[in-house]
Formats: sequence, C-alpha cells, structure tokens
Amino acid sequence: MSIPGQIATALSLWIDSVARTMSAQIDRARGARRIAISEDEEGALMLRLVSKASKDADLPPVRIGIVDGAIGAPLPPEWSAAMRGAMVDLVLQPSRFVFRPLELPGRAVEFLDGIIRAQIDRLTPWSPAEAVFHWTPPQAIGDDHVELTVVATARAAVASLSQALLDLGAAAVDISTARPGMESVAVHHQRVGGQTGSNRIRVALIAVLATSGVLAMLSLGLGGIATDSYDTEQQQIQRRISERRAIARGGQGGPGGSALELLARRKQTMPSAVMVLEELSGILPDHTYATELRIEGDKLQITGFTHDAPSLIQILEQSPQFGSAGFFAPTTRAANETGERFHIETRIKPQFGSGT
Repeated sequence: MSIPGQIATALSLWIDSVARTMSAQIDRARGARRIAISEDEEGALMLRLVSKASKDADLPPVRIGIVDGAIGAPLPPEWSAAMRGAMVDLVLQPSRFVFRPLELPGRAVEFLDGIIRAQIDRLTPWSPAEAVFHWTPPQAIGDDHVELTVVATARAAVASLSQALLDLGAAAVDISTARPGMESVAVHHQRVGGQTGSNRIRVALIAVLATSGVLAMLSLGLGGIATDSYDTEQQQIQRRISERRAIARGGQGGPGGSALELLARRKQTMPSAVMVLEELSGILPDHTYATELRIEGDKLQITGFTHDAPSLIQILEQSPQFGSAGFFAPTTRAANETGERFHIETRIKPQFGSGT
C-alpha cells in the first residue's frame, strides 16, 4: 500500500474510533433510562430496568415472546411508557451467531476493519453487505502475531429485532452476544431514523477536517500573495533609498551639483536599459524567457525560466557587454512548471557607459 493510502486508512480508522466514542458518550448523557433485554434459551426476551427514574422504581421485569422477528405481544402499559426514549441493550443467544477464530500479524491490528471486511464472505455464509460483525480484542501470541474471534450474523435477523424495539419507542438499540468464558461483543447499533449516531458524527468529523484543510490551503495561498506584495514593496523602497543617496552624494560635489547636471552625469554613467534589453534578446536562447530585470549601478539581475540554467552563465560570460555572471539565488523547479526558475546576476561592462 502506498504512503498516501496508508495515511488515508489510518485517518479513516481514527475517525471511526472517535465517532464511536463520541456517540457512546452522547447516548449516556441523553439516556436517563436504560433497559437491558436478554434472550433466553427458548427465544423469549426478558426486560429489566438498569437505570431507574423515581416513577419506575417498582417496575418489575417482564418476559415477552418473539414471533418471526417481531414482538409477539404488546407490552404492558407501564413498560410501554418506560420504553419511550430509552436506550436498549439487547443481548442475544450465541446460537444466533457464527464465531470464527482468526490469527493475524501484529501490524494488522491498525487495519482490522478493512481486513475482516475483506474476508467476511470467507469466514461466514454472508457477504459484508448481508452481515453484521465485530471481533474480540486482539490477544498477542508468539512470533509477533495476534489472535481474535470474529462474531457475525445475518443483518436481516438483528435488524428486524432492532426495528421492532425502535417501533416500541426506544431511542437506540445496541445488540451484542457472548459465549461462556468470552467478553461480550457488540455487533449492531441503530438509532431512530435508521442512521447510527456514530455515522452522523463521522460525517460531521469528515466535514470539519475537509473544511480545515480548505481553510489551511487558502491561508497558505493568501500568505504567499501577501509575502510577494511585501517583497515588491520592499524592493521599491530600497531602490528609492538608493536613488536618494545617489542624489545626496552628487549634491556634495561642489557648484556643479545642480539637478540638471546630476541628471546629465547620471545619463553618462548609468547603463542604458534599452541597450541591455537589446543585447539580452539577442543572446538568450529561445527556450529562455525573463520575468524580471533589475539594474542597480553596474549590476544586472535577471529572473526567469529556462530549460538549462547553467548554460546561461557561459552565454553571458561570452558576451562583450557582460561579465562576472553567477547565481544570486538557488535554481528551482516547481511541480507545475516545465522549466527551471533561475536567478542570475552579472556585471554590465563599460561599453554601455554613455547612455543615449
């Protein structure tokens, strides 16, 4: 499995675990009344209150029959009232279930749901869509392996019982079973409306994570735009400072330091940008194009894209108008770009000394 697939699987398992935990906590907080129902060997159900309100203090246990997966007789009035809004724990006989031992490598514990779901049609008579199943806690054995027991039954059988209890007014039904000497295993949970609480919480968690991811990407994008804007503004400020310093130094040169004379001196000593551009357009290869040019004194900085950045150094060195070429920033290649982004600085030779 690829690394992205492993991350997605681990994240899905984490979401499932958090959703089940939160759903159980919410059910405990909401359920002021819990009813325990156990199936006896004759297939009848024995109802008893686990948590009692004051008005239910004298409510005795009651036994009801099951006919074709439905409650065989109506509940007594006091039990009908107690059932409304209650959280029901239904423990069915192990004879209704299939128990299959399974041995797996220790590393498979993180992916039990996917592994068991993929093998459920081999372990049981049902497909994953036709079965409800869970497993006992994995127990470590030798050679870095674990063993567990998969407990499964037909979905239609438990779903009919669960729906019958919901029709009597229960808010939620948890179905479990256990063999002698084995911990109870919960295999099915259903709430009013058909969707489990953990499924709703899982959808909400996925929505929250997706929203957080989108917001994070937007934040990174806006941060990059703001950084580029600040860099451009900083470069403009530095250029203006350099110009002011040049003017200030020129003003200290004596009586010939008028503004007109300073401009004339600057024209004669500064390289001609037009000639620089003309020379670059003649020597740069067709696969190279510049996105930014900056002239500061006798220094020229070029930024752009090319297929072969190192070859540009040699091309500039061979030109009679440029010299001392080198990279002033690393050459990079982005995933969505076909060429290399280069940053080259070179010195403009005196041939450009008399501007036009």
